[in-house]
Amino acid sequence: MGVRRAVEMVLDASRKNNGPIYTFGPLIHNPQVLNILEEKEIHILGKIPKKGSGTVLIRAHGIPPDKSEQLRNAGFNVIDATCPRVIKVQTIIKNHANKGYASIIVGDRDHAEVIGLLGYAGEKKIVIGSMEQLDKIPAFEKAIIVAQTTQNTQFFEEVKTWIRTHRPGYQIFDTICGSTEKRQYEVKGLSQIVDAVIVVGGYTSGNTQRLYEIAQKSGKPSFYVENESQLDLSSLYQAKSIGITAGASTPNWVIRRVYRSLETIPFQKGKTFRKFFFSTLTILLFSNIYLSLGALCLCYACTRLQGIDHFLPYGLIAYFYVQSMHIFNNLTGRRANRYNDPDKALFYDKNKQLLAVLALLSGIAGIFTAMMSGLTIFLLFLLMSLIGLLYNMRIIPRDFMGIKSGRIKDIPASKTILIALAWAMVTALFAPLSVYGYITVSSIFVFLWSAGLVFVRTAFFDIVDMHGDRMVGRETLPIVLGKKHTMLILKSTLGILATTGIFASLFQLTTNLGYALAIFPVFFFMLLMLYEKGYLMPGLRLEFLAETNFIIAGMIAGIWVIANV
Repeated sequence: MGVRRAVEMVLDASRKNNGPIYTFGPLIHNPQVLNILEEKEIHILGKIPKKGSGTVLIRAHGIPPDKSEQLRNAGFNVIDATCPRVIKVQTIIKNHANKGYASIIVGDRDHAEVIGLLGYAGEKKIVIGSMEQLDKIPAFEKAIIVAQTTQNTQFFEEVKTWIRTHRPGYQIFDTICGSTEKRQYEVKGLSQIVDAVIVVGGYTSGNTQRLYEIAQKSGKPSFYVENESQLDLSSLYQAKSIGITAGASTPNWVIRRVYRSLETIPFQKGKTFRKFFFSTLTILLFSNIYLSLGALCLCYACTRLQGIDHFLPYGLIAYFYVQSMHIFNNLTGRRANRYNDPDKALFYDKNKQLLAVLALLSGIAGIFTAMMSGLTIFLLFLLMSLIGLLYNMRIIPRDFMGIKSGRIKDIPASKTILIALAWAMVTALFAPLSVYGYITVSSIFVFLWSAGLVFVRTAFFDIVDMHGDRMVGRETLPIVLGKKHTMLILKSTLGILATTGIFASLFQLTTNLGYALAIFPVFFFMLLMLYEKGYLMPGLRLEFLAETNFIIAGMIAGIWVIANV
């Protein structure tokens, strides 16, 4: 929590404040994050100058109070991103130091957090890093014992036992972060049930090093990596199960990269057929061909819900539109994929010319098919394509009339809403507009049903991609509302869609296909639950299952048609 909070605060500061942005010392112990911040011109301030300007962010570890005062006196705008759990330890030390207590800190003397804590302890202070050092501590009249928030829990338990025996009058405070304690406990258990353990995090991160030490003690093959490029996958071929853990300062997108690399092992060591299947599936997903087939299937379900038999041209329009727009926006928005999906980013970098041609051909095919379906469909298709093409592009000049963004994508939550509306237009409204020349009550219901399903799908992937989107400054729905609130909205939406689908068929607003398609939102709800409970990690498998939802809708509609012939 503290690390995530600090990163979010510095990213927000870079968007909201003019002038240079600094962090006083490295923000966190993770080289990937520090490199990204440097790219964003958020620099590390090593020493406090006599005079300065701009904004300085105090890192999650905290700093001594005199350093904070010096920064303000030098002329900096100071933002305190100290982890609230570290602040709690600082407060305990400060309050007791004012009452004459000595402070005994269990931790690493050179760690940034410990250096910050010492600044609150006054004259009487000691740092303990081993059991041997305990025998040498002075017999203070009164003292408190606190721990660095990322300290090894087993070592701190040994310290507490010694203190109760040899210095029973000292006050002990359990200040190890609950997340740290839980992670260390889980690594012990994880090591017992897997064949190998991967520990992901910066080599300078103390808490990550302790996780690695705990994993090594289990006797299982253990690997400490900063990123996926350091993995030796061949050394893991014999492992049937692999455990992954990460340090407090390791962002989710780095863990996801490692996971996605491990996800390929069964296919790399498998037979030729498995390798072919994996490569084909990867291409279908990365090129958006599978997603476009899903749009075609959803269009088929929507036309059948409205009692329209003539489906093919509208299904092709949906296919070509989704194909061209999603490829184009992936080509122009590759920065986010660096963090959210590095394999996809690499795929687009390697094949950008071929994909650009595919997007162009799909767009032309879509325009031609729309033209054959009538003037209204043609004009709507052109308008939607124009909006899609302009989504990532700057429309208004920078800082024109005080407007800083100037792009559609900079409007908060615009991506989720626009994709849902665009899909609903091509899958639900084009058919009745072409066949009837107007929109029916049934069409409005089916439009909302389709938009709701696509909204859930897009917002769900926004949740999965939150950390990468934050890095590039995207304000998606989960970033605006928060992960919990967004997930609640998605579950509620699926519940409403399943219920109203049944009632729409019951009151003959749609065909009785609505009864069968009620399964569709239920399937997606189960997928959300599996992700939320940790049974599905972000990766190829999750993406395949999510996109398969739309294929299932088409299959259900097809079975219904056959059954009603």
